[in-house]
Amino acid sequence: MRRYEVPRVAFINKLDRMGADPWKVLNQARAKLRHHSAAVQVPIGLEENFQGLIDLIHVKAYFFHGSSGENVVAGDIPADMEGLVAEKRRELIETVSEVDDVLAEKFLNDEPVSASELEEAIRRATIAQTFVPVFMGSAFKNKGVQPLLDGVVSFLPSPNEVNNYALDQNNNEERVTLTGSPDGPLVALAFKLEEGRFGQLTYLRVYEGVIKKGDFIINVNTGKRIKVPRLVRMHSNDMEDIQEAHAGQIVAVFGIECASGDTFTDGSVKYTMTSMNVPEPVMSLAVQPVSKDSGGQFSKALNRFQKEDPTFRVGLDPESGQTIISGMGELHLDIYVERMRREYKVDATVGKPRVNFRETITQRAEFDYLHKKQSGGAGQYGRVTGYVEPLPPGSKEKFEFENMIVGQAIPSGFIPAIEKGFKEAANSGSLIGHPVENLRIVLTDGASHAVDSSELAFKMAAIYAFRLCYTAARPVILEPVMLVELKVPTEFQGTVAGDINKRKGIIVGNDQEGDDSVITANVPLNNMFGYSTSLRSMTQGKGEFTMEYKEHSAVSNEVQAQLVNAYSASKATE
Repeated sequence: MRRYEVPRVAFINKLDRMGADPWKVLNQARAKLRHHSAAVQVPIGLEENFQGLIDLIHVKAYFFHGSSGENVVAGDIPADMEGLVAEKRRELIETVSEVDDVLAEKFLNDEPVSASELEEAIRRATIAQTFVPVFMGSAFKNKGVQPLLDGVVSFLPSPNEVNNYALDQNNNEERVTLTGSPDGPLVALAFKLEEGRFGQLTYLRVYEGVIKKGDFIINVNTGKRIKVPRLVRMHSNDMEDIQEAHAGQIVAVFGIECASGDTFTDGSVKYTMTSMNVPEPVMSLAVQPVSKDSGGQFSKALNRFQKEDPTFRVGLDPESGQTIISGMGELHLDIYVERMRREYKVDATVGKPRVNFRETITQRAEFDYLHKKQSGGAGQYGRVTGYVEPLPPGSKEKFEFENMIVGQAIPSGFIPAIEKGFKEAANSGSLIGHPVENLRIVLTDGASHAVDSSELAFKMAAIYAFRLCYTAARPVILEPVMLVELKVPTEFQGTVAGDINKRKGIIVGNDQEGDDSVITANVPLNNMFGYSTSLRSMTQGKGEFTMEYKEHSAVSNEVQAQLVNAYSASKATE
């Protein structure tokens, strides 16, 4: 809400529950959420004795009668509560006057403050985001819900009191202020999609202009021209057909193919609403449908979820061939796997995705290999000699092949087959079966046979030569290292830093930002699984982190031994 500058009111719920204490909650909101806030109501009784509320602005008591609190009855303030009401009203005026000059003047001069003056001051401070009015009640049986809705009308801005900006795509994304008037050109944002009974239901917020049933509108993001077939106003899950909607309204449209976050105009302007800040996904899982028959529904579900939610991504791991889904955390991805099961009847197995390790060599090694096969008919004969060496650090290429044979020891027609053989062999190293990179292969000599040499013979010679000299080149495993940026309240800094060290991370930066510490660290991806959950438990749910790929770097000898043993064991079971 701070990032998007949203004015807000707070509501303390469940005052009819055991142990309800609204004043404790209010103090926590001030201390932990740093809200400048005060109560605008006082409850009459708490827990099972909760009967109604006293409005501190108009100094009136309200009681909620009827089976679901639909009859709001105004009454007199109970005599035993007058002292508390006076004290809390003074506290409210004092808190608001700290951020509103007009009210501050009256408060300092000890002049009486009327209900309308106090209401206007609260509205000014709430819209300026310097104050949060706190309402209370119990949503069960609607106690306190009607005054809360009145508060939304009284204190929160109407659409034409908010500055909304669009980005002009014709003018290098320059910010344009939208007037919010129905007379301007149409600008509407699709902010939510829903799979309804009659196809996709798209919720639109109209920022400027008018949208009418039967109009042609243009999706700025895709450039498509679409007719509005049906326009509805939503009341929870009930729909009311309407003919037109004006700036400031939220409506739903049927039969429009679009993604969440697309902007629609009438074609006279090319504006897009500011794209919501979409963070990079931090968590990935491998998923696959349990039964082969549900493949169609599986891909349909994934396509639909991607449209609905810009933070949900789907990709294919080229090495393992698994479908990888990525999102903002374990819970985020669990919900989508669960939705796939519920809405599309697709059971999916979820695995820990394979971390993309690499292998490389650390020293030069010679090879000299003769591939010879004589078993009746055409034989195979090919000999390759040369060496492999690591590429210098920072080189752009991951694999280099160089032919340094002088003369015609191997006919030039067979050289591409030899390169192909080495490339194929480098696709899977002998340590853990992952691709080998950063290596240079130099061919210095060889031998061929006039009859038995063939492309296949030299390709096989290259593959076996590589396997033989690979162990002599002291291979190591490289693992992906992530650049992790954490933002945690300062009191948890020590615990979080200790945990990063435990995960073999290296802390490279630590800054202070308000009451939060911002820690930057390089941590191996293999040690980051389950991190979102453990960070939440270490920081009482207040810590957040982002993670992006930095580089592949060599693992320690101990980790290498573990990985190689695990690979050998899995090979043995196959």
